[in-house]
Amino acid sequence: MSRTGDALMVRARGLRLTTALGALGIGLACSSMHASAQDAGAGAGLRGAVLESEINEILLPGSQARAAERAAAAASNTGIPTPSYRPATASPLDNGQDGNPDSRSASSSTQTGNAAPLRPLSTAAARERARRERANPSLAEEPVTATTAEQQPAETDPLSTGSLRTPAADAEERRSLARAEALNPRATALERELANPEENPYAPVGLRLGTFTVVPTLEEGLTWTSNADSSPGGSEAILSETTLRLNAASDWSLHAASGEAYGTFRKSLSGDEVSELQGGINGSLRLDLSHEYTALARLGYTIRPESASSPVIIAGVEDQPLRHTIDGSLGLAKDLGKLRLSATGEVTRDQYADAKLIGGGTLSQEERNATLATLRLRTGYQISPALTPFVEGEIGRRFYDLKEDSAGYQRSANRYALRAGVMVDIEEKLSGEASLGWITEDLDDKRLDSISGLALAASLDWSPIRGTTVSLDGSTIIEGTTDAGRSGSILYAGTVGIERQIRDNLTAEAIAGLSWRDYSAGGSELTWSGQAGMTWWLNRTLGITGRARYESRSSELPGRDYDATSVFLGMKMQR
Repeated sequence: MSRTGDALMVRARGLRLTTALGALGIGLACSSMHASAQDAGAGAGLRGAVLESEINEILLPGSQARAAERAAAAASNTGIPTPSYRPATASPLDNGQDGNPDSRSASSSTQTGNAAPLRPLSTAAARERARRERANPSLAEEPVTATTAEQQPAETDPLSTGSLRTPAADAEERRSLARAEALNPRATALERELANPEENPYAPVGLRLGTFTVVPTLEEGLTWTSNADSSPGGSEAILSETTLRLNAASDWSLHAASGEAYGTFRKSLSGDEVSELQGGINGSLRLDLSHEYTALARLGYTIRPESASSPVIIAGVEDQPLRHTIDGSLGLAKDLGKLRLSATGEVTRDQYADAKLIGGGTLSQEERNATLATLRLRTGYQISPALTPFVEGEIGRRFYDLKEDSAGYQRSANRYALRAGVMVDIEEKLSGEASLGWITEDLDDKRLDSISGLALAASLDWSPIRGTTVSLDGSTIIEGTTDAGRSGSILYAGTVGIERQIRDNLTAEAIAGLSWRDYSAGGSELTWSGQAGMTWWLNRTLGITGRARYESRSSELPGRDYDATSVFLGMKMQR
């Protein structure tokens, strides 16, 4: 019994050793097969799932020879021939002729409605399909719709009983993806769902009042100046300066209206005594009427102390008198093809308060109060949408409240002007108008000479690059006077301003001004000024602003020269 048991144990050990060696050999064979498959497909990608028949062909080499013999016998047999390979999609190079003698018949069969044979499901695809059917049993019995049948036409097997072939695996996957997309649509990127970014995140939002948007701005700061009242012999001072400004604009689909109101108060904290208030309000309205008519209306009011650069010199006063100006206009424009016709009536009223004398008492300025009424007729021809030359004629009358002044002169006068210019509108690049002509005022008193000269006017806005705006303004003003024997003067004034938005929250500006006054009785004076400033916004509401200014005047008349330097630093708030 012991010998028999020992023999059985030896046989068992030998069997286990044989089994281990066989498993090791099969593993080495599979490893070599996997390595050869990877080497063969290195340039074309991984093969994917491996069929069981392929494994049998590798493990059982004799089966390949037997398969070759069966194929040769089937070729020599008079039974059903083995079909030649024909790709499902014809090559674009041969227009369906692949060089096979059966390609012509294959092409004809395609034209008759028979599609190319479809590959059966691979093992991996079958497992994936079974897994989906287990997860969702309704997919196993899904009916074939007309659309699906059109996308994947069925074909009978010419080698068997004519049964339908199994649809391709990728077709089932496409249908599954389509159902998934329908139930769970793909989410778009978060950036696409966000609103368009603001052009300037530091621009004021404004307040909504009815159909108007109102933007309030408050500026508060300190000013140091070397000449507090910009007069000959003025002294330095430190001033508290406060400016409040309101801008309003409508958002009507038809017509348009806008308005502006501002006020500035300056008060000395040290140095030369200054306490002054100036402000104004302006409004405009455009009505788009039928038959290509447009009505324009404007009304404004300003109050400010008489400037030290005024041609009228008032000696021995404590403060310069206040000047009230009311101006309004009403116009009508008509487009006739390329013709641009317009008529505008304008009224300007200047009224002066009494001046306070240094020793006490007041000095009346009633003889300076006057009203100017004018009518302008303009005819233009639109050469292109961007360019419209025009000619303009003006006629008017200046009325003084007093027929004669304190010196016995009648200062009312008739006005005449003729101008030629051009209107420009190149979208966001250049817009505005400029004109050149001649203007004259004939005074009623024959002892006084007429005031006449070139009539220059310009109002242009130019944007050479995005974020930069260059503005040009020019005007010609006829000024009256109460000096005995003098008719008045003509003033030419112009400014050039540049504004640059360096960053969304940083804006820089620079302004240069030049004016030249020609007195009718002889003599002239030149005034020029320059200013530069910056505003840095901490957020949409609060910012820090500063500016520096220099102004100088040289005159041929005695006691009129002066210069002034000032620096301002403060805070700016907006809504």
